[in-house]
Amino acid sequence: MKIRSLFIGLVAMGLSAAAVAADPVVIKFSHVVANDTPKGKAADKFKELAEKYTKGAVKVEVYPNSTLYKDKEEMEALQLGAVQMLAPSLAKFGPLGVKEFEVFDLPYIFDGYEDLHKVTQGPVGKQLLGKLEARGIKGLAFWDNGFKSLSANSPIKTPEDLKGKKLRVQSSKVLEEQMRVLGAIPQVMAFSEVYQALQTGVVDGTENPHSNLYTQKMHEVQKHMTLTDHGYLGYAVITNKKFWDGLPAEVRGQLEQAMKESTDFANKIARDENDKALEAVRASGKTAIYKPTDAEKLAFKKALVPVHKKMESRIGAEIIKEIYKETGFDPSRL
Repeated sequence: MKIRSLFIGLVAMGLSAAAVAADPVVIKFSHVVANDTPKGKAADKFKELAEKYTKGAVKVEVYPNSTLYKDKEEMEALQLGAVQMLAPSLAKFGPLGVKEFEVFDLPYIFDGYEDLHKVTQGPVGKQLLGKLEARGIKGLAFWDNGFKSLSANSPIKTPEDLKGKKLRVQSSKVLEEQMRVLGAIPQVMAFSEVYQALQTGVVDGTENPHSNLYTQKMHEVQKHMTLTDHGYLGYAVITNKKFWDGLPAEVRGQLEQAMKESTDFANKIARDENDKALEAVRASGKTAIYKPTDAEKLAFKKALVPVHKKMESRIGAEIIKEIYKETGFDPSRL
């Protein structure tokens, strides 16, 4: 009888294991940009690698272009467990209460990708991701998009050219202040609403890396763009901490490897994708592209770098100093 019971128990365990194998863990990965952007391609790469390394034990469903949640909805959905993974832009963490992330919004704090990666791939980046855990969020990686250009329906050659212009920004007090010091009027709105707002004249212009501007067809409703490289737009790939901690250790390790490789992929293609998008905008003939002279770019820097000091009380002077130390930036030399 005991042998029969043991046999039945083993069969039941086998059926249970088979059921688990047939019912993979589903990760809903929601984002707000197009598939053919650096973030979109990296999300698809993560899906490919996660499913490969877990041998089908995990299924990743990618929802691009705000098809599942819009900007303002997705973070709450993650915390509630309605979605398991996001890659929001770094400006989204300030409204969540982790204001140190707004350091990435400071204009001209990074002089290119080399300076940036000293932060995102170093101890400062790790420290910042760790601050999300108190909000029930596990930070997994930083993904690049690129450096931003300014666009509008009139030429932009000096900071004064933006006076009185209504410019769309993400929900970030730093970005709002950035526009104010230029004499512009910041307009906070969801990314998915920007094209229509530009088309109808609700806003006069915006700021974007080239891949976002092109894939959202904003170049069709913007006559001028200036290559200011004044700010960085990147993302933090995040997951629901309870969900992540509840995964088997082996599966977590496989997903960490998939994330590491998709992060390398994301950061490798970001610059290329933005360069290609810029050429596509140029080829369209719809937007005049202006490259500032060194003197003109310096004028933008001198106008915008004071935002660092103004935002110290909000972001924290210490984190700003840590980034200056990592990159060697000294605002007094401007």
